[in-house]
Amino acid sequence: MAIISSRPAVGLIKTRWRKKGSRSLAERAGVIGANIWKLSLDFFKHMEKEGFRFGSDRLTTDVITEFIAFLVQLADRSVYGMLGDAERAALIGDVARHLAATMENNQQDLFGPGEYREPFIKLLNERFGEYAGFEYAGGEPGYPCLRFFATKVSDAMAGGDNKWVVEQVMDIEAPEMVRLVRKLVEQILEAGEGNPSQPRGRAD
Repeated sequence: MAIISSRPAVGLIKTRWRKKGSRSLAERAGVIGANIWKLSLDFFKHMEKEGFRFGSDRLTTDVITEFIAFLVQLADRSVYGMLGDAERAALIGDVARHLAATMENNQQDLFGPGEYREPFIKLLNERFGEYAGFEYAGGEPGYPCLRFFATKVSDAMAGGDNKWVVEQVMDIEAPEMVRLVRKLVEQILEAGEGNPSQPRGRAD
């Protein structure tokens, strides 16, 4: 079974700027989007390594899309309080557009020509509305939010013979997603004026 991208997932990409100086929101959004894409592939590969089966390429795409949707809304919540409302909306919008373009390119490689961007954006918007209804105590997603995310992943993996998907996502994958996205956003937005350090990826 082909992975959505031929490039291996190796955790968070480097976030050091080649040249010093301030960066636009669009530039920072591009780095956040690229990291979210690689993280989604990384978590997919980790679950596959743990013995979970994702079925067809289309089901794999569905699972990775759920990872992306969760990670983007985590990034949005992490940005809260660091930027004004207008800048926050612009940043997350640019992140979503970056990811939509990446997803479109990869799906065209896998499945051929077709309309992939609009369905992806539609799902992101639907998930944003659903995740918005959950409480975050101390900046951490609570049990109902994690359960919702894990259930969406489990539903997307329905074509495979898998057990304990919900438990794996809630107990292992989601907490690491929260940690890495928070660190990523902090480094890009706070240290991004000069040369932010490279965040560490997940520990397998």
